[in-house]
Amino acid sequence: MVHLLNLLAAIALLVWGTHIVRTDVLRVFGEDLRSVLARSFNHRAKAMLAGLGVTSLMQSSTATCLIVASFVGTGLVSTPAALAVMLGADVGSSLMAVVFSFDLSWLSPLLIFVGVVLFIPSQGSSIGRIGRALIGLGLITLALQLIVGATKPLTDSPAIRAMLAALPNEILLDIVVGAVLTVLAYSSLAIVLLVATLATTGILPVTVALGLVLGANLGSGVLGLLATGRASPQVRRLPLGNLMFKVLGAMLVIPFLPRLLDQLPHWVGTVHHQVVGFHLGFNVCLAVLCVGFTS
Repeated sequence: MVHLLNLLAAIALLVWGTHIVRTDVLRVFGEDLRSVLARSFNHRAKAMLAGLGVTSLMQSSTATCLIVASFVGTGLVSTPAALAVMLGADVGSSLMAVVFSFDLSWLSPLLIFVGVVLFIPSQGSSIGRIGRALIGLGLITLALQLIVGATKPLTDSPAIRAMLAALPNEILLDIVVGAVLTVLAYSSLAIVLLVATLATTGILPVTVALGLVLGANLGSGVLGLLATGRASPQVRRLPLGNLMFKVLGAMLVIPFLPRLLDQLPHWVGTVHHQVVGFHLGFNVCLAVLCVGFTS
């Protein structure tokens, strides 16, 4: 029971860290981020790069979706151009998952220390908010370490191993669970990192992990729809189009999952990098496939 409670606390810390980074980066750089996006709409490649960069900084494709959707709602940009930004935003989010998949244990205490030093004397100012964002980054890396530590005793449990062996190999169920978890956590990045960590420790089979990652991608699209639920039809077109792209990508990938499971160990060494590499590859391929529809 104690190990399960530690795991839940570590997961909560991971979600909270991503929330802190997202909110404080928006508070500090909100107008600048909007300007960067606004200047990029005249060219699809620039639009994708702007979406990638902004989302990598905010660690939230949903936040990028809300900014761009506001441009669509006011008529400043067309929906196809905005969809190009969202394709880049999804790649940016998956790139951050790759960054956090490396051993950053040394970075966590440094980020938290520097963040607290900046935040305490300057609360409410831009410097203080940057400090809070650094604390959030430190909490993310710390939470991943805590998740690994909390899952080790669980993987040694015969009951847990028996339960994992009895899991149904249902990709559609895994996708639904991944999408629901992403909506509840309000962060696809947090869920992908959690899934990769649990797969590394043996709590999740890689087959289940890849299904959950596909679900996390769909869940991020659902988040955009929920966040703009009361907006005008023009605004809702962007998250709806983004979700349709993700559904299309998932439908194309599902038939090839067995072959991917066979090839991933040859391409990528560790299970953690296999999961986040699949997440990145999915979004890169989706961007390449769908960018033509935004022209």
